[in-house]
Amino acid sequence: MKSLLATLALTTALTLPGIAMARPVTLTTQLSAYGGDGAYLALYVTDPSGAYAGTLWMAGGKSKYYDSLSDWYRATGGDPAQINGITGASVGAGRTLEITLDLADALFDAGYTLHIDAAVEEMRNSPNEVAVPLTTAGAGTAVKGRRYVASFTYDM
Repeated sequence: MKSLLATLALTTALTLPGIAMARPVTLTTQLSAYGGDGAYLALYVTDPSGAYAGTLWMAGGKSKYYDSLSDWYRATGGDPAQINGITGASVGAGRTLEITLDLADALFDAGYTLHIDAAVEEMRNSPNEVAVPLTTAGAGTAVKGRRYVASFTYDM
């Protein structure tokens, strides 16, 4: 029950700040063919001041590797409650992670930024692999990552 409440609190914080309206947003992360094991990815949001606002998704199930997602780990202190109920498998090289979430309208055009940290076993970690402002004008625009992400888009 406690983990359910933590998940609900996190979801509510990102989807209904100020009892705002929410909309479905599809996040699509296409990985490059980097030739290594599956990537761990942390998709999270920071507020206009750069402070951690919440985690949207964690790809990769073994918590012992979460500290390799260094910016996300530093922001959350590695707290598993931040990702309880919003995790999936790691994403293989050349594969696509596509998730649809309800995000609050208040997150768009208000200075919030979506970040992706990436880590691959036996390869270099890539904190802040992608950082994209959440704007309505930016929806559908592909952004290239720094190392492992070939492209990232969000569509509303």
